[in-house]
Amino acid sequence: MARRKKKSSLKKLLCIVFIFLISGISAYLYVTFSDIESLKKQNPKKTSFMEHREKEWKNQRKKYTIQQRWVPLSHISPYLVKAVLIAEDDKFWSHEGFDYEAMQKAIEKDIKAKKFKLGGSTISQQLAKNLYLSPSKNPLRKIAEAVITWKMERALSKKRILELYLNVAEWSGGGIFGIEAAARHYYGKSASDLTPEESARLASVLPNPRKFNPSGDSRYVTYRSNLIYSIMVKRGIVVPEYEEVIEEDKSDSSRSEIKGPPETASPAAQ
Repeated sequence: MARRKKKSSLKKLLCIVFIFLISGISAYLYVTFSDIESLKKQNPKKTSFMEHREKEWKNQRKKYTIQQRWVPLSHISPYLVKAVLIAEDDKFWSHEGFDYEAMQKAIEKDIKAKKFKLGGSTISQQLAKNLYLSPSKNPLRKIAEAVITWKMERALSKKRILELYLNVAEWSGGGIFGIEAAARHYYGKSASDLTPEESARLASVLPNPRKFNPSGDSRYVTYRSNLIYSIMVKRGIVVPEYEEVIEEDKSDSSRSEIKGPPETASPAAQ
């Protein structure tokens, strides 16, 4: 009899916790949905991801500050836009927020590695995480991310989603957020003036911007940026120099998918 009472009490407690959890998530999503509508015309002052970093720096006693400058999509180099799409979300213009093929590959990879990461995030999903969530990889965060992504894809245009992402993405472990701040920090120029090579290098570090430096000599950055650049050339985004054409003829390494080099990056929380 005592055991039955304990089991019954435990079930009631779990039900109450579950109800509170669902109610909390629902209330949060309701408020978030209202905020998403405002993003059609307004830029967010600070994202949830930025606030998370600030708390992290405070706990670690680091004196970093958020460095960010908003720029419209029209003031960002088209080379940078193309490079980021190639690197992060090649199906951005055609999907509705989710790349199911990439998600399936990520799940298969997680099963093999016996780890729960659920990568394969689209730019829309990454934006949802940056704006409203934390870098946590728990299932509840992924569910909230999916719901917010679904709402954003229906409330905002693709161009607006891309513009927001490029302005809030983390580009350094030292508080650099957004492409304008990143371009000025690493190359001393505006995002509108970025070259194809610089764009490829900036795009190459997005999976883990706190570990890799676009202007550094990391094997990973060199490998990945060269691969991004070669895809830009093959798609006619960049007109190759004569020397590059000769080198291309000598090399028989035509690839269409970005893979990790000998030195791989540990993916950012996605």
